[in-house]
Amino acid sequence: MKRQLHLLVIDPQNDFCDLPDSYRPENPATRTPHAPALPVRGAHQDMLRLAGLINRGRHGLSEISVTLDSHHRYDIAHPTFWYAADGAAVAPFTEISAADVRAARFLPRDRAALPRVLSYLEQLEAHGRYRLMVWPVHCEIGSWGHNVHEDVRAAYNRWEDAALGVVTKIAKGSNPWTEHYSAVMAEVPDDADPDTQLNRSLIASLAQADRVYIAGEASSHCVKATTEHIADNIDPARLVLITDCMSPVAGFEQQQHGFLQAMQERGAQLAQSGDVLQELLANAGR
Repeated sequence: MKRQLHLLVIDPQNDFCDLPDSYRPENPATRTPHAPALPVRGAHQDMLRLAGLINRGRHGLSEISVTLDSHHRYDIAHPTFWYAADGAAVAPFTEISAADVRAARFLPRDRAALPRVLSYLEQLEAHGRYRLMVWPVHCEIGSWGHNVHEDVRAAYNRWEDAALGVVTKIAKGSNPWTEHYSAVMAEVPDDADPDTQLNRSLIASLAQADRVYIAGEASSHCVKATTEHIADNIDPARLVLITDCMSPVAGFEQQQHGFLQAMQERGAQLAQSGDVLQELLANAGR
């Protein structure tokens, strides 16, 4: 009997890929080539390997789901939200704690937002997973950077044509008041916004699979957060992390290492794309 093999691709978007010049079209508004906002070193090659895996093994896949980081320009994790004590702009890759805000080292541009911001930071830090990181404006909804890597999209389009199926797209991150690394739920869910709360339909879909293959960017953040939440809701032994189809944000290599080790200890498997391909071909009867 054919097994249910589900491929989950985390945020395979242009803004996260270190794309070569030949891959970057001209922005007609600026007359300069588009540039990824938050490129992860190695991500372009990750995505090419992933596209090759889908192209060669698509007949063995029963489902494909793709998560999409989907932000507004104004977002608590973007520089547009903040200013420093001296009125200067806050640079990307600045970490901001609740203590920083209480000491007025960093403040929201909208001063009326201060109580909500402090409450958020305190809850975030209490969870112990992350502290607020200010990232470059990225994956802005409707932008080139929000789009899926072209080779990956072309590959899953071929799967759709062959399977007469639809790739499930899961948007995350459009609530500007909370970080949303995980496709399963935001770091601090907003009681007024169901989209930040546990994504039960995603969990139910993954729970039906015999195996869930996970790839995407970045392994230190969104892949890590999503996988951890999935493993809290379904048997981690069903999960297979395709390690040559993911890379960490530079400077966060230890987070990736710790994540992979912890997931192995919970029962998840680590595999290379070549190993996964053999499973997909066997499932397709080839």
